[in-house]
Amino acid sequence: MIRSLLLLLSVGLPAGADALSPPLPLLDSVSIDSITWKFARPTPVGRFVNGQVYILGPTVISGITPPPGNGRNGSVLNLPPDQGISGFDDRVGGNRFRERLRVYPPIAMKPGDALISSISVGTVGTDKRWLKEDEAAISPVRSVSILTCLAAPVAADAFRPSYCGRSRKIYYADSLRQNLLPNLKMWRSGTPDIALFARHFKRPWLDVCFFGFDAAIGYQPDYGREVARATGMASLLLCCDFTPAEKESLLVNFVQYGIDLWGIASAGYPGWPAWGGHGSGRKWPIIFAGLMLNDSAMANPSGAYPRLFFGEDMQTMYDKGWTGAGVVYAGQRGVVNGKAVSTVPGWGPYENKPPDDWGDSNKIGEDDRRCCTSLSWVAEALCAHLLGAEKLWNHDAFFDYVDRWMTEDDSRSVAEIKQAKGWDYSASWGRQRQCWDDFVQNMWEVYRFNRAR
Repeated sequence: MIRSLLLLLSVGLPAGADALSPPLPLLDSVSIDSITWKFARPTPVGRFVNGQVYILGPTVISGITPPPGNGRNGSVLNLPPDQGISGFDDRVGGNRFRERLRVYPPIAMKPGDALISSISVGTVGTDKRWLKEDEAAISPVRSVSILTCLAAPVAADAFRPSYCGRSRKIYYADSLRQNLLPNLKMWRSGTPDIALFARHFKRPWLDVCFFGFDAAIGYQPDYGREVARATGMASLLLCCDFTPAEKESLLVNFVQYGIDLWGIASAGYPGWPAWGGHGSGRKWPIIFAGLMLNDSAMANPSGAYPRLFFGEDMQTMYDKGWTGAGVVYAGQRGVVNGKAVSTVPGWGPYENKPPDDWGDSNKIGEDDRRCCTSLSWVAEALCAHLLGAEKLWNHDAFFDYVDRWMTEDDSRSVAEIKQAKGWDYSASWGRQRQCWDDFVQNMWEVYRFNRAR
């Protein structure tokens, strides 16, 4: 299966450049996804399993097209794992831009380096968010491409090492344990286009600068709610009864995303913590990639890095809830070891108290519980159940909370909240027992509890 993909990826290399066997072609430049890197001297160029490129070094990048300048189209060499900075475009929000991160030709690269080059949007806010097309994207970055420098050629089934990890470990597609994936019957009507999802995951996603301020919004979500929706649906599609050939591209591209996230985490990144819906969706791709690659540390990121934060875990906790539930939503900023993270009143747990005791600042927590977190978590929770990965996730409250969200009748609680606080969640958007996406709703209803195959 993978070999057929490799043969396809070799198309576009110069004559004589066989994707399956070195030696690599010597090129003056290489282009991918509208980025061109020019070399100071002819340089060996190869391709990873997903078609992204690498060079053998040391070498010097003498030019980049489109050229960086005037705060646009920035390139960053060896992106640091810092949530609060970005070097790609000086219009990035939240005072995150740092000119010192940018590099300009000539750029010396040695084995182990990764150069990320970007293409900026023309006007911020004119592009729409993937999976939420009625909203404008906030990032000034349209796309990024990565040039990786290696010391020696790698096999044609090699994944690109993470752009942020310093170990630069190489994983191989022939090691993928595709036998772990179920082949669940699905309904072609209403099921997302698996080829479309494969295209969205084919290009690198930027996940270091928090709040999605520099997300590559030409193909990547810039809000955690949509990241969770995308990663959940991608993995559910891989659990459906598509043919191996139909799954192939999405599987490779989705695992690459997990490898990238794992490299970010391994480089010392603090994680994707609770902050409304922003911190969702990154844990599951890491676990999924670890399962597929049989990497026990990657498959259990919370075990490998106990101080690595994820929104889903910080926002779910065991406690006696006012509705009678034994698991509750832990608020806008959530908890760590049972203690509220934020000192802002009302930004921590509140469902352990009746609505009469809620403060006005608890509204942001209940709003986000209903609009921006719970209903986007369902697909990743279901897929973890289907693959038996609950213990690898290492936070049981997450799964119990999602079950509660999908099974608890909230008719009475909606009425009580309105009576006590005047907050009206009776509209369809704010109700429990639903997912954002019909595909996920259908899969949950059929496969969560009866696990029909």
